[in-house]
Amino acid sequence: MAGLKDKGGFFIDKDRLDLTERKAVEYWMKKWGVTKDQLTAAHRKVGKMTKDIAAELGKRR
Repeated sequence: MAGLKDKGGFFIDKDRLDLTERKAVEYWMKKWGVTKDQLTAAHRKVGKMTKDIAAELGKRR
């Protein structure tokens, strides 16, 4: 599993988004400049893979 750490040392999975992980949701919202509702809708439509979510939102992963 590939990932990265945010400034607080929290591990963020860069390949999959788990909507129950508050820090991960906040990270991707900030990175892509979207709301939680937009992120959730894209997640429900295309699944948990961040590359698919980014494509749905019209963003780069």
